[in-house]
Amino acid sequence: MAKFKPQFRRLIYIDEAIRKGSRTEKLPNARSLAEDYEVSQRTIQRDLDFMKWELNAPLEYDPQRYGYYYTEPDYRLPALSISQGDFFAVTIGEKVLQQYRGTPLYDRLKVVFEKLQASIPDNVTIDPSWLDERFTFFPDASPTLDPAIWELCLKGLQDSHTVTFDYLNPGYSKTYRRTVDPYHFVSFRAQWYLIGYCHYVKGIRVFAVSRMSKAKATKKEFTIPADFDFEAMAGKHFGIIFGDQEYVVRVRFDAEVAPYVKEREWHWTQVVEEFDDGSIEVTLKANHLLEIRRWILSWGGGATVLEPPELVAEVAQDVKRMCEAYE
Repeated sequence: MAKFKPQFRRLIYIDEAIRKGSRTEKLPNARSLAEDYEVSQRTIQRDLDFMKWELNAPLEYDPQRYGYYYTEPDYRLPALSISQGDFFAVTIGEKVLQQYRGTPLYDRLKVVFEKLQASIPDNVTIDPSWLDERFTFFPDASPTLDPAIWELCLKGLQDSHTVTFDYLNPGYSKTYRRTVDPYHFVSFRAQWYLIGYCHYVKGIRVFAVSRMSKAKATKKEFTIPADFDFEAMAGKHFGIIFGDQEYVVRVRFDAEVAPYVKEREWHWTQVVEEFDDGSIEVTLKANHLLEIRRWILSWGGGATVLEPPELVAEVAQDVKRMCEAYE
């Protein structure tokens, strides 16, 4: 998350915190600033040194009050100014955050955005009512997450500690106890997934956080293998499910749905061939067929899968079952 926190925004926040602290009994220090802004103490200390020695800020440390203050009470960093476009981007970012509403991540990020907006220089303004009237974001339907389980998995990821939980696979009525070493978190279509080493199957598996229950932290430490590479593991994935086999998928879309298909890049390997009748053929490579199948079915009669043969058979079986359900 630190990579989304450029230095100029941290300096704005630090400058505001120091000026506020000078009006109270509690001065900010590197530790408190790091905790509030959710970065490392070393990063904040480098920022403080940069302000003092490079920007010539009248910054001093008070050993009696354990914090920093400006020796010139009315001082503020004159070099800290951002364009209206930057402020606009920050404000829009807060609105995009609405798609994570209902998750523990939303509350944390919202606080960060509020701090950033409160630290914007006075000469940069934008009418929030204009944003409300002109911009709307429709978030994906998000599953209900237990904040305690989400935090527990996150802490296991941060501390490299094994976690245990009951897990309910889709289509099953009984939960199964799992012991997992958390390696990676993935957000996909408003759902959060934990990727880790499952001690039961003795391999890396994907777990939806919303399907976990009775989670517990352990004190057992683990080390992520040096050869673990999530991007390499995901490979040519189409969705959140990954496999070891590579498939060449070809799908024909008729002229009615082709314009909607063409306007998006569905997969980074896709190749689109257009025909005189307005139809198109999309070819791509994927390492799992389940989500490809769901994607094809979402286009109804406008899509016809051409290969691989096993995918043709699966889609045909799905269509047959749907027809039987409506007879």
